Amino acid sequence: MSTSFELAASIRSDLGKGATRRLRKQDKVPAVIYGAGSEPVAITLAHNELMHSTENEAFFSHVLSINVDGKKETVIIKALQRHPAKSILMHADFLRISMKEKLKVNVPIHFIGEDVSPGVKEGGVVTHELVDIEIQCLPKDLPEFIEVDMSGVELGASVHLTDVSVPSGVEIFALTHGDEYDAQVASIHKPRVVEEVEAVEAEATEGEVADAVDAESGDKEESGE
Repeated sequence: MSTSFELAASIRSDLGKGATRRLRKQDKVPAVIYGAGSEPVAITLAHNELMHSTENEAFFSHVLSINVDGKKETVIIKALQRHPAKSILMHADFLRISMKEKLKVNVPIHFIGEDVSPGVKEGGVVTHELVDIEIQCLPKDLPEFIEVDMSGVELGASVHLTDVSVPSGVEIFALTHGDEYDAQVASIHKPRVVEEVEAVEAEATEGEVADAVDAESGDKEESGE
């Protein structure tokens, strides 16, 4: 998979809380690049450029290229800290990668075929238990997303990790530890209101049957049977 995101950065030598506050006032984002057996490098990125990149879902599951004062680093993003109340990026962590070594990364799930699934056609509601899947693969095989096909899922049925098809060269990391980690990805079930109504109706029916049995028993006792 080719790199399609490139960022420009500069070395950050002025560290500490005061320095990072000054950077943010200048519309800069403090960040760090680490891993691959090399020393961590503190860098600074342009806030607007990074923000624009993060608006694309694929940014979080792509191999990225960061040009640090003329030297290119091949990385993936590992963490992104946002301001709790404002549309501001506070800090970013990037992990260096080797194109010859497998990496673990979470990629988003794209659900398809929900509108034509038998379960939905019967009035069911789709619930997504997972929104992304942790995979491992070589950087060249890293997909932007994983598709989960719901077109054949019946009402009351669910899709698990073992039901998910992944591209060649890609493994679902949880399944490498055994079938007991076969998590549920999505399901189709009756709307809660319908389930509650059916439960009430079932209770009412049981009550009517019980009343009928009691009444019949009472009649027999009165008749001396």
